[in-house]
Amino acid sequence: MTLAAADLPRPMQRFLLPDTKAHDHDSNEYRGKAIVLEFMSTKCPHCASFSQVLKAAEQHYGKRLQVIALTNPPDLPKDVMAFESTYAIDYPILLDQGRVAYAYIRRQAFDIPYIFLIDPSGQIREEFEFNATSANIFQQSEALFPHIDKLFSPSAAPAPAKK
Repeated sequence: MTLAAADLPRPMQRFLLPDTKAHDHDSNEYRGKAIVLEFMSTKCPHCASFSQVLKAAEQHYGKRLQVIALTNPPDLPKDVMAFESTYAIDYPILLDQGRVAYAYIRRQAFDIPYIFLIDPSGQIREEFEFNATSANIFQQSEALFPHIDKLFSPSAAPAPAKK
């Protein structure tokens, strides 16, 4: 699912969440980078395969892109650590209690993985929920990368403030 054009762009919601090592991650740390923000579960097979697409995105875009994943209960820190180890994840997987998920997705139920593509100025440009019509974005880097590329285009930058 992609939001209607009238709902986007909108500013990303700020968050401060821990990872499994109890290191807090402040969303403001990532300003100036494009962000792929993923809501996922360690028990989701689509999330597991998408982790490889996200790793490819990290390699392809380097320091210009930050991948961040958030998981919610019933995932426990031990589940996240096992997922990170199994899939060789080096991007942060943060522990949410549902508040950040709800602030972004704005509804109680949703399918995962669910991603937000955020430009370097902190504006959400696109969002995708895993379903039959968006599955290729979650399965093939060739389908995701054109959407990430748009985050770096001049048209993605916010209009200058009027004086």
